[in-house]
Amino acid sequence: MDSKASSLLFIAFLCLISTSTAFNITRILAQYPEFASFNDLLSQSGLAQEMNSRQTITVLALDNGSIDGLSGRPLDIAKRILSAHVILDYYDQIKLSKLQKASTIVTTLYQASGVAEERQGFLNISRTAEGIKFGSAMKGAPLSASLVKSVYSQPYNISVLQVSEPIETPGIENMAPPPPPGSAAVPKKTPAPAPSTKTPPAAPPTAKTPAKSPAKSPSKAPAPSKEGPSTPTEAPAEGPVADAPVADGPVAAVPANSPGPDTEVADEAPAVAPAKAASSRMHVAGATVVIGLFACIMGF
Repeated sequence: MDSKASSLLFIAFLCLISTSTAFNITRILAQYPEFASFNDLLSQSGLAQEMNSRQTITVLALDNGSIDGLSGRPLDIAKRILSAHVILDYYDQIKLSKLQKASTIVTTLYQASGVAEERQGFLNISRTAEGIKFGSAMKGAPLSASLVKSVYSQPYNISVLQVSEPIETPGIENMAPPPPPGSAAVPKKTPAPAPSTKTPPAAPPTAKTPAKSPAKSPSKAPAPSKEGPSTPTEAPAEGPVADAPVADGPVAAVPANSPGPDTEVADEAPAVAPAKAASSRMHVAGATVVIGLFACIMGF
């Protein structure tokens, strides 16, 4: 039970925090009829929804008499001008009176839109002898809007301050339409890759160059083939030359230059002759013995 009770208390505390920090600019301004035109223009332009999504803002509000000049303009231009009246920080009269610098530069909701140029998205808060003045941070912009009073404050989430007139931001009315619709048109750059796809058809001519390269390669191939036969012709030429000395060497060496072999042949010839003489002598002796024996037999 204690754990359930503690969890319920924690949830209630979170809900209390969320309700205390959240704000709705439309409901806040609805309490002040003198800002009805300003409140309507915030809702029509969609700027009120962007303001409610912020955690901390300061709104420089214009009463019905001061905003008449903006009511007849296109909503996109009115939204740009009014977004430059929303400071992305908390400033009330007490904080403004304690500013140490004579001039303070602050960031506005128009800077967060991403379409601001140079210093269009910044405001200059200056302390003058006539009081607190507001103006664009653009070079040469006048400090024409004066602080009138504090309308509403919820520290430190939202503060609504009334100013005497709209803040003039040089060049803000001549800006091109917001990029979101234009960014959708950006994908039209995909046709640009299409020309790049046309370049691949141009690549086939480059493919012809590889066709020429193979033609050159066969022309080079016969050249090595010529070298191939030349090497075999050289090999046989060298082969017979090597064999010729082998065949000629022994023939030329035996008769002319090497007396050694001739002497050996001369020694072998007489050796064969005595062998034949001995055999003939043996034959004669044998024949003599046979004749002698035959004569003895006949004598008996």
